[in-house]
Amino acid sequence: MDYTEKLMRQSNYWYNDGLRKANIRDLSGAAASLRRSLQYNRENVMARNLLGLVYYGRGEVAEALVEWIISKNFKSYENIANYYIKRVQETPSELETVNQAVHKYNQCLSYCQQNGEDLAIIQLKKVVASHPAFLKAHQLLALLYLHTGQYAKARQTLRVAHRLDTTNDITLGYMHELAQIRSQKMAKLKKHEEKEQTVTYTLGNETIIQPVSSSLKDNAAILTIVNIVIGIVLGAAVVWFLITPAVRQSQASDTNQSMITLSEEKAAQDAQITALQQELESYRSTSSEAESAIQTAQSTQTGYETLMTVYEQYQAQNTSNADMTDSLLTINRDSLGERGQAIFDEMTGDLYPTMCERLYGEAQSSMNSGNYADAVTALEKVTQMDAGYDEGNALKLLGDAYAGNGNPDKAKEIYARVTSEYSGTTAATEAESAMNEENAENGDGGQEE
Repeated sequence: MDYTEKLMRQSNYWYNDGLRKANIRDLSGAAASLRRSLQYNRENVMARNLLGLVYYGRGEVAEALVEWIISKNFKSYENIANYYIKRVQETPSELETVNQAVHKYNQCLSYCQQNGEDLAIIQLKKVVASHPAFLKAHQLLALLYLHTGQYAKARQTLRVAHRLDTTNDITLGYMHELAQIRSQKMAKLKKHEEKEQTVTYTLGNETIIQPVSSSLKDNAAILTIVNIVIGIVLGAAVVWFLITPAVRQSQASDTNQSMITLSEEKAAQDAQITALQQELESYRSTSSEAESAIQTAQSTQTGYETLMTVYEQYQAQNTSNADMTDSLLTINRDSLGERGQAIFDEMTGDLYPTMCERLYGEAQSSMNSGNYADAVTALEKVTQMDAGYDEGNALKLLGDAYAGNGNPDKAKEIYARVTSEYSGTTAATEAESAMNEENAENGDGGQEE
């Protein structure tokens, strides 16, 4: 009995310690104390319920539910764990959001192992937005920011993680690393400033380093003013003793000199105007390049977000192939990185052949029924996925659809493309005949005399 009583007291002691730490948001310390409490008495329901709350506070909902269910098995009546479980089950949408966040977090770990830091950062931003209490997601996002040199964003993310759990070893380690990086930068800057404030010279075989004379720096402004005054006096003396006698000696020479001066001033003004115009054109060019760079960055971000959405749909198999194909057609493959292009090629290699066959069949049916507009829509997608589908016959059929839809110019443009790119094929021969017929109908073939 004495031994059992000691175990109970130890368990209660560590429970009280965990409660004290949880009240000051020391969740890591609280979890350690509560687990130790359960080592002495695994049926300590209060300690197990509090441990579940600690897990829940760090965004680990699944671990919290495990602790509450075990507590419920030990004490089924008048147990606050029943209330906690009921509250979680009453909001299935919130539970689904947590599950999705955990799934995306695990996916981000895979991205990191495959050097896909950009994809992981975009995904983790969505995770912490949907599940703000997910401590591990904040920590991984901060680590990626540190790895990619985005120190301001890393500092902001670590502050959020520190508020969630004030003594977490991982968070404190990242904060220490960030402080080390900051101190190294400050040391380099200070060293550079000290170097600028010293003078180095050689005396014999010795190199002497001494600070810049403070008196020289203090008197620099005065010396500058004195030099300007001396320059003005010298200039006035030169004008008085040299130029004035020459002017008096020859009025004609003075007139000619004035004309030359005016010509030089005009030339200088013209040159200045030309330089300003060139500078203005340079600013306009720079502005256009900046706008183009912004548009390219926005297009790349949009492409990555669309790619991630389609990739999730592709893995979950909860979206039709047609919808996923339409989304993939909006992505510019060249704007993706190496990892993004690999994912893009994986999905298009699986989806495009099937969708080309399906849309090509629908287009042929639409052509047979005279529905040229739907045929144009379907064939545009087919040729975008595979320009030479069916040895150019899909592209030729697109020209027929444009012709039937009342757009002969576009039809002739496509016929010419088929004839040029797929020469020697049946599609090229039929396209050439169709183009001649269009020319004859539009009066482009000339009139016989």
